[in-house]
Amino acid sequence: GLKSSHFITPTPIQALAIPPSLARRDVLGSASTGSGKTLAFLVPMLERLYLLKWGPLDGLGAVVISPTRELAVQTFNQLRDVGKYHNFSAGLVIGGKPLKEERDRLSRMNILIATPGRLLQHLDSTVGFESAGVKVLILDEADRLLDLGFLPALRAIVSHFSPGGPNAQNDRQTLLFSATQSQDLAALAKLSLHEPLYINCNKPGEEGVVPAGLEQYYAVVGLEKKLDVLWGFVKSHLKMKGVVFVTSGKQVRFIFETFRRLHPGLPVLHLHGKQKQATRLTIFQRFSSSKSALLICTDVAARGLDFPSVDWVVQLDCPEDVDTYIHRVGRTARYQSQGKALLFLCPSEEEGMLQRWKDKGLEVKKIKIKQSKVGSLHQQMQNFAFKEPEIKYLGQRAFISYMRSVHLQKDKTIFKLSELPAEEFAASMGLPGAPQIKLFETSKANKSRGGVKQPEVEVDVASEEDEDHENVAAQSKVSGPSLKSVRTKYDRMFERKNQSILTPHYNSLIRHSSSASESEEEVFTLTRRDHDLPEFGGSTSGKSRKPLISSEDLSKRKLKAGGSKKGLLKIRSGPDKVIFDESGHPTTFYEAGKEAEDIARDSKLREKYLDEEKERMRKAHEIDREVARDKKRERKRKRKEKEKEVSKGFFFLSYLPPPPQPPPSPLFIQKWAFQFKVFP
Repeated sequence: GLKSSHFITPTPIQALAIPPSLARRDVLGSASTGSGKTLAFLVPMLERLYLLKWGPLDGLGAVVISPTRELAVQTFNQLRDVGKYHNFSAGLVIGGKPLKEERDRLSRMNILIATPGRLLQHLDSTVGFESAGVKVLILDEADRLLDLGFLPALRAIVSHFSPGGPNAQNDRQTLLFSATQSQDLAALAKLSLHEPLYINCNKPGEEGVVPAGLEQYYAVVGLEKKLDVLWGFVKSHLKMKGVVFVTSGKQVRFIFETFRRLHPGLPVLHLHGKQKQATRLTIFQRFSSSKSALLICTDVAARGLDFPSVDWVVQLDCPEDVDTYIHRVGRTARYQSQGKALLFLCPSEEEGMLQRWKDKGLEVKKIKIKQSKVGSLHQQMQNFAFKEPEIKYLGQRAFISYMRSVHLQKDKTIFKLSELPAEEFAASMGLPGAPQIKLFETSKANKSRGGVKQPEVEVDVASEEDEDHENVAAQSKVSGPSLKSVRTKYDRMFERKNQSILTPHYNSLIRHSSSASESEEEVFTLTRRDHDLPEFGGSTSGKSRKPLISSEDLSKRKLKAGGSKKGLLKIRSGPDKVIFDESGHPTTFYEAGKEAEDIARDSKLREKYLDEEKERMRKAHEIDREVARDKKRERKRKRKEKEKEVSKGFFFLSYLPPPPQPPPSPLFIQKWAFQFKVFP
C-alpha cells in the first residue's frame, strides 16, 4: 500500500515514531506541519490490527479522533490508499448525515475516524455499539482539540474505552500527535496516555518551527485599507493558488460575495464552519484539484489539511497566537516544497506580534506595499451596499464579528480595540456608518466549556450615553464577576439624569417617597385573614350563615379545591352564555334553544324554515353552476389556442426541404414532428 502511494523513504517523525508505536508504547509526537504525521500513526495502527488477526466479527479495534471534518475526511482517504490491501472495514463518522444511517453500519466497523461530537453521540445513544475492545486510540491535532473546547468530550470518550496501559486487560495503546506543544496537552496526556514516549522533531528552542521552504513576510496595513490591499494582491497574482485566512465566518461570506461580484480573474471559493457538510467537501475537493484558485476561509482549514501546490498563504487578520500563525502558514511549503506567506498587521498589532515571534524564535521579514499595487474598492463597496441589502447586511455582521473577536482576545498587547479606526473600517466595507456593538466581559471560567457561568457585565460601545457607560465599565473593573445581579438596559434607562425629556410619565413609574413603598407593599403582600367561610350551597346573608371550617384547620388542598371552578360554582351560580342574532339582538343561550324547540314543534314554522333554506340552496347552486361553466369555457379557449399552434407547426413542416434518399422512415418523420412540437 505504501509503494502504490509512492511512499518510499520515511520522514523524520515517521522514522522516530513508528518503531516505538509498533512496540505498543504510547507516543506523544510533535513535528512541523506537512511532515507526515498522518502516516506516523496509520502505519502502526494497521500493523497492530493485522498482527492481532483482527477480523470483521471482532468489532471496533481502532479509533482516530480529528478536530475538524475536513481533516477527518483527509485522514480517511489516506487510510484507504495505504490500507487498501487489508481486509479491515473503515468508517467515517463526522456528522452532517442522518444518525440512523450511521447507526446501521457502525457495528460492522473495525476502524473508525470521527470528530469528537458525533463519536460521543454514538457512544451515548447507539445501542449495540461496543467500544470496550479498542486496541488503538489516536488523537490527531490534539492542541486544536483543546482549543475548540473538546476536553470534556474527550474525557467522556476515554471513559467509554477500557483503561490502557501494560497492566490493563486489553492493553489499549494511545498515540497523540500535534504540530505544536502547549501546557494543556499535559492534562490530556495524563488523562489518556500511560508512560508515553515524547518525540519532538522540532529544533531545540524552536517549538512548532515552520517548514524550511517557507518564505515569511508581513506588512503593516491600516484596518481600513486591508480589503484594498488584498484586492491589489489578487489582481497581481492571477495565476496563483492561494489561501486567505480571516477571523470569522461572517467575514468570509462578505469578502466572498463582494469579490465574486468584482470578477477578479480567478476562481474564488469560501470555506467556513457554518456550511453544510456536502458543501464543505465539494469546496475542499474543488480547491484541491484546481491549479489556480483563491480560497477564503476561517481557521477551520488551518490544521492538518493538505492542499496540493499552494503558492501563497495570506492572513488578512492577525492570528490569536503564534501557534495559530504556524498552523496557518503550514498550508503551503508542505514536505520539501516551496511556498510564501504574507500577514497583514494593523499598526497597533505590530509591536506585540514581533515580540511573540521573537519569543518563539521566528524571523519574519517586513515588506512595504507599493501604492500602485493597492486597489480602490470604496466606490464599488458603496454601490453593492446600496443596491443589494444582502451585501449591506453581511457587511454589518462582518464588522460586528471582527470587533467582537478583537475584544475577546486574551493578548491585549497585540489586540487593542480602542486603537482601531471603526468608522473608517465601516466606510471601507461600504457601510454608511459603524454599527452599534454590544460587547460582554466574561470571566475566564465562563469562556471554557464546562466551566461555571459567571454573571456577565454588558458594555455598550458606540452609543450616545458615553458618560453612563464609562461608569458601568468602571464598576465592572472594580467588582468584576462578583456582581450579584445582571445589569439590563432597563436599569440603565432608569439611571439617566435627563428623564424629563424622554417621557412625562417617568414620575409615575418610580417611587419617590416612603409612602409609595408602603402602599406598594400593602398591595402586593398577601396576609391571611381570620374570617369564616360560608357553607357550600348555603345562604351568605343574615344569621343563617353557618361557618364551614376555620381557616386554621384548612389544608392547602382544601383551600385549592375551594378556589377551583367547581368549588366556586357551589357558592355562586355559573355565568350565562349570550348569543346574538343576525340583527345584533342579544339572547341567552337557553332562550335561543327554547325558540328552536318551538319552531320544531310548529309545523307551519317548520315548513317556512325549510322553504327558506331550499331557496338559499337553489341560489347557491346557480352560482356554482355559473362558475363551473366559466371554467369550462376557459379550458375550451385554451385548447383551441393550443390547436392553432399545432396547426402552424404542420404548415411549417410542409415547407421543409425534401429528406435525403432513401425515403424517410416513419421514425424520421416522427423525429421531425417532435422537434417542431407537432405531437405535444
